[in-house]
Amino acid sequence: MTEVKIALAANAKLAECPRWDSFTQKLFWVDINGFQLHCFDPETGEDKFLQFDEEIGCFSLRKRGGFVLAMRSGYFLLDSWNTHLHALSDPESDLDKTRFNDGRCDTKGRLFAGSYYPPKDYDGANLWCLNPDYSVVKIADDLLTTNGIAFSPDNKTFYYSDTPKHIIYRCDFDIESGVVSNRQTFHQFPHGNGRPDGASVDVEGCYWTALYEGARIVRLSPDGNILQEIPVPARCPTMIAFGGRDLKTLFITTAGQRPAEEDEAFPGNGTILRVEVDVPGLPENLFAG
Repeated sequence: MTEVKIALAANAKLAECPRWDSFTQKLFWVDINGFQLHCFDPETGEDKFLQFDEEIGCFSLRKRGGFVLAMRSGYFLLDSWNTHLHALSDPESDLDKTRFNDGRCDTKGRLFAGSYYPPKDYDGANLWCLNPDYSVVKIADDLLTTNGIAFSPDNKTFYYSDTPKHIIYRCDFDIESGVVSNRQTFHQFPHGNGRPDGASVDVEGCYWTALYEGARIVRLSPDGNILQEIPVPARCPTMIAFGGRDLKTLFITTAGQRPAEEDEAFPGNGTILRVEVDVPGLPENLFAG
């Protein structure tokens, strides 16, 4: 039986975007609703954070050091821990209800990040690519909540999900140009038993997704078939990152601020969870800008 443990009793409002830094052997993550960027050391248990004035949907470590952040009001650079933010651009400055949500870099150092449209009365969210020269390209514009961005090991497949629609897409991907094309349904989850949130891919090309309000994480084959399901002690797991020295530790972020009646059944709400797996993940790519 696979044992899922609490790695950090974070008491997070909405923990998301876990990113393992292989150089420092630390886990960076955000509390979106807490407006915080965290740095967690699994060896010592220390967790420190930076406080901001708005939500951070996602981020990436940079090759030159520091971070690129996709926040409510656009893209920002942080040169190192606890330095001033530098604004880049806001491709959704004309949209007052959206904020950035999930994102990830490809091996060329581009940041693909999508937005979240809370009213959900129409497909008001988008998917963007921030290039290393800081130019921005729209990839898709027919979404409600962009999530689950990931790449296959051979860089030929681009994945993303639209959480409220319970669907994961797979697309053809040209790593040289960054062009995403030929979108197809990768997996359609039934409604009412969890919806696909953040994700990561392992070295065998299998796609791991957290099922929000599904209390489990799922491993899908490259063909989109469910290979494995792992129950977790949190009602709303949000995203998965491979970490540890061998990249065989899955760190799982979760949502807090849940109904009080869930406390006993789901003691992992608002925590960072961990579970050991047999197949390692892919190292996280860094932003080249």
